[in-house]
Amino acid sequence: MSFDDCPSGVKPKSNSGATLQALDYWRLCDEINIFQAALLIVGEDPSQNEYIENWDMDKRPAGYEAAKTALRNAVESKKLPAEVTEIFEDCDGGFKSIGADWNQTRIEVSEIKKWLAKRGIATGFFFPDGRVEAEYLDTNQDHYAPKLAAAINAWQAVNSDPGLLKGKTPKRALEIWLRAHANDYGLTKDDGNPNETGIQEVSKIANWDTKGGAPRTNG
Repeated sequence: MSFDDCPSGVKPKSNSGATLQALDYWRLCDEINIFQAALLIVGEDPSQNEYIENWDMDKRPAGYEAAKTALRNAVESKKLPAEVTEIFEDCDGGFKSIGADWNQTRIEVSEIKKWLAKRGIATGFFFPDGRVEAEYLDTNQDHYAPKLAAAINAWQAVNSDPGLLKGKTPKRALEIWLRAHANDYGLTKDDGNPNETGIQEVSKIANWDTKGGAPRTNG
């Protein structure tokens, strides 16, 4: 098994003074193979289990075989996008594929996260903070709705930062945030300026203070 993609070795200290663990280095990888993914799903360091496919079944980490089988089946059924490398053999003067080379087949980490989330898994190595981005906020989702995402993100941003509400009504604070991020959600006109009509529509949806009135002095 090749691990050329990812660094390994000593454990330097981060700027915050916290010591990085061996698994943390794997967060630098954008792509990994099925064996590495299965090991990380069950919380094992791939660099310490390089020859796991040569081990007896009863010696392999708990859950590894199930995770590997699920990943492989998902790739084969095209439910999990992957860059599949095939193995060819010489057959009567020509070459014929005899299956996938799972060691060389690469899967985007972002796709693995989506795949896991759809199966209700949002903890472990791939979700260190225990959170998974909602599908409706994923710009790669076929049914992604920019205005819906704008309303949700504006609501979250204004609620998480009391400073944004200071001296303002929630609706006013939402409008200011949406203008600052108009380009991210297609809330601009052809000349590049914010689309005030669209911003007003989205701010009304995100506004939780429908009674209106002057903002409270404490924000």
